[in-house]
Amino acid sequence: MKVLLVEDDAETAAYICAGLGAHGIDVQHVADGTRGRALAAVGQYEALILDRRLPGLDGLSLLQGLRSAGVRTPALYLTAMDGLDDRIEGLEAGGDDYLIKPFFLGELHARLRALVRRSAAEVQTRLRVGDIELDLIARRAMRAGEELPLLPQELKLLEYLMRNAGSTVTRSMLLEHVWDIHFDPQTSVVESHMSRLRAKLSPGGGREYIRTVRGAGYVFVIQSTAR
Repeated sequence: MKVLLVEDDAETAAYICAGLGAHGIDVQHVADGTRGRALAAVGQYEALILDRRLPGLDGLSLLQGLRSAGVRTPALYLTAMDGLDDRIEGLEAGGDDYLIKPFFLGELHARLRALVRRSAAEVQTRLRVGDIELDLIARRAMRAGEELPLLPQELKLLEYLMRNAGSTVTRSMLLEHVWDIHFDPQTSVVESHMSRLRAKLSPGGGREYIRTVRGAGYVFVIQSTAR
């Protein structure tokens, strides 16, 4: 089992990594919410363990962003926020379980195993961001129920953008994850594909789905807005 732990307390994180590691679980740890969201959006994890109070991006916003981007990885909140309203907020934001600190490692391990068992039969087959939906099995993209005429590489580009919706992805990230190029070939392959994808997503130019962040990269906007 591979798990992403987003926890800013170093002592707690070390305890969890060592304890779960003893059970054969591969725990990747990050200490801030922004980095955690970026990894959760692209990493192949069986489960997420999230604190609520995090630097950069709080755990609630982190998971809401992932769920809006179509990421369905099971998520367990591990937090000291123990009020009834806190638990309800966490579950309504897309959390699958909620465990209060202080906690027993054995219970955390058992809850993780239960989460993974429940999700094993629920393999993610679709991504949805706003009115754009991507069928990962049929490799078809739809806008408001209408199929888009995308070529295979455009579908790969759209999938990566949707999995990272709301976050800036750089040209280097796109080259690596969409084209499997681990160096900059100094070509316009990203720009040309991005231009064609934009035109197909919004043929009339009425809505902005992909925003250019000058000097940084591109963002697939979670809520498409009229220009």
